[in-house]
Amino acid sequence: MANVIVSENLFNPEFIEARTEGFEDYIESLEHCSPEWAEALSGVPADDIRQAARMYATAERAAFYWGMGISQSTHGTDNALSLTNLALMCGHAGKPGTGLNPLRGQNNVQGCSDSGGLPNVFTAYQSVADEGIRSKFEATWHTDLNPQPGLTVTEMVDGALTGQIKAMIVMGENPMMSEPNLSHAQHALEELDLLVCIDIFMNETGEMADVILPSASFAEKEGTFTNSDRRVQRVRQALPAVGESLPDWEIICDLAQRMEAQLGVEQSAGFDYADAEAIWEEMRSVTPDFYGITYERLELEGGVHWPCPAADHPGTPYLFEDEFPRGKGKFWELEYGTDSELPDEEYPYHLTTGRVLFHWHGGTMTRSSRLEEAFPVPIVEMHPADAGALQVVSGDWLRITSRRGSVECQVMVTGRSPVGTLFLPFHFVEAAANLLTLDKIDPRAKIPDFKMAAVKLEKVARAATNLEEQGAIKDPVRYVH
Repeated sequence: MANVIVSENLFNPEFIEARTEGFEDYIESLEHCSPEWAEALSGVPADDIRQAARMYATAERAAFYWGMGISQSTHGTDNALSLTNLALMCGHAGKPGTGLNPLRGQNNVQGCSDSGGLPNVFTAYQSVADEGIRSKFEATWHTDLNPQPGLTVTEMVDGALTGQIKAMIVMGENPMMSEPNLSHAQHALEELDLLVCIDIFMNETGEMADVILPSASFAEKEGTFTNSDRRVQRVRQALPAVGESLPDWEIICDLAQRMEAQLGVEQSAGFDYADAEAIWEEMRSVTPDFYGITYERLELEGGVHWPCPAADHPGTPYLFEDEFPRGKGKFWELEYGTDSELPDEEYPYHLTTGRVLFHWHGGTMTRSSRLEEAFPVPIVEMHPADAGALQVVSGDWLRITSRRGSVECQVMVTGRSPVGTLFLPFHFVEAAANLLTLDKIDPRAKIPDFKMAAVKLEKVARAATNLEEQGAIKDPVRYVH
């Protein structure tokens, strides 16, 4: 698309001159990237690529929205940068109705990330490597902080095997369903000295835990959620907590105080919050982008977009109106290629994974509900040409094998999956898709390659059943890849 936009002179020279750098070097890297070249690689017709490029470039306002498939590969960073290049060359950034919008995978992932839930940053993406930022948090927390970034989840799993990680506390997650190469992950978790799970339901990881601490659900606690557009909103307790379950923050504070006592460390301020609002107030005090957002404002206004640096600031519904975080936006020269596992003679099919509408993530919550009636069984989607070659029809059983493991499930024959490509949802422990996936990661973003695995297929001699009678869905609108 960028090749078309440059060759047809559809780019925005005023925006490029005022707001970006590196454009001349970038366009030289596009010379070989013709729509015909892309058609040979992707199967997307060259004329469709031209039409898409023209539609995007000539729109008054245009925006990219994408799901996890863009990022969950060994070249996920390059995928995102390629979209950034398109937005910059067309000037579709820094004004309403434009921009780059990765759709989050779960509720409040934005809020988790904003609150320092990434291993290399504090709140609102303040770098742990910045001495000035770090000293501010050290003064607030009365302790020394490590300037080195921590580990991602997949790196922690590897660290458990090497002895780098001795214990884990898993909050509201199920790595024994969500991690790639599950046999490797299980072996790693079995090496831990201690595994603690904080959750509202039992799941596959909880079955391995030494200790389970019951947590309150979203409806049983106070706090904030942040939408993907950075709008901070209040969450209010609607129901009393069940049994002895507690909000996550109370469990963490209690654990921290007990650890300090056990270690003989003088108990520090910071683990004695009165309520969730007190935690937000501390976060606000060390986070300039949050400083103007108070619970009082959230009650009055219903939500405030950060950055919001002052009490009289209206919030920021869209970003980068005047400048980008690095000043000028940078064009990135990218080379096509992948380190992903590709099909070969022994494993000739490409497996990709994803969701269906009725289930969420590892199925911990949705498969214990009425949603199970709507979609009760794992199904692998397959193109009719591939099904014909294997002499299978919808409802037949297949064994899907990668270099890491095998699963068995029923097939649904559908043109939604391209020839040679299979789609398997990752919600079902009885055919856990991540037994098949590879724990190779993007070297920069450290995100696993969930969307690319080479597999082979074998028809299994099990009685075929009618998928519709089991509740499996035939309406394509109800599938989410």
